[in-house]
Amino acid sequence: MPMINDHAVIILASGLSQRLGQSKQLLSKNGEPLICYMTKLALVTQPNAVIVVIPQGQAVIANATAKLVSQNSMIDIVVNSMPETGMARSLYLGIEALTKVNLDNACINRVLIMGVDQVLLDSPHLTDLLAGKHTVVASSYQHLKENHLNEQRLDETISTGESEENIVGLPIMVSYELLRQWQSALIGDKGLRHLIRALPSNQISTVTNHQLSYDIDTPNQLAHAKQQNWLDN
Repeated sequence: MPMINDHAVIILASGLSQRLGQSKQLLSKNGEPLICYMTKLALVTQPNAVIVVIPQGQAVIANATAKLVSQNSMIDIVVNSMPETGMARSLYLGIEALTKVNLDNACINRVLIMGVDQVLLDSPHLTDLLAGKHTVVASSYQHLKENHLNEQRLDETISTGESEENIVGLPIMVSYELLRQWQSALIGDKGLRHLIRALPSNQISTVTNHQLSYDIDTPNQLAHAKQQNWLDN
């Protein structure tokens, strides 16, 4: 079934990676910076626009995306001047930029929101999110404690059933209209999470993908990802 071209993508990539000690946006996967890899994943979904939010004062991150931006006119880079204030600020800026795009191109009905550090994210999962019919279609995956990383393989660590500990979050597809309504409530680092939790059950569905449990926040997680060849050495 052909994909409907009525969505845009916001990539939240303005984190300062303080726990990791280096910019996760610049980690290498398949020979390119992670921020570029994720932007290309977004492009595979055939969006009408891609907004990439990056931190101010990080010229290396901006430079890493420059070639991709020059090749794709639909990509807009937005600079977050206060990245230390949390993810909600980045999303607020992404929505603001998208609003300007939609004034010129009023065919954006849905918004796919992504991060940059879920290193096992793939395009089939994004396609599944976009295939959902609810107002919000979120990813669901189990919370993975870091001390489990070196004890078990991926297929052994994660149970296949739903768990009360499952995280419901990024990547997530939200209707453009609802996202605009949420914009003013996006404050701090957990603005989106509490808004999702407040939704009536008939407005949200989830797509389970336990591979999304693996993100990169600490040196130990980075070392494990490289050991598994999920990231380049």
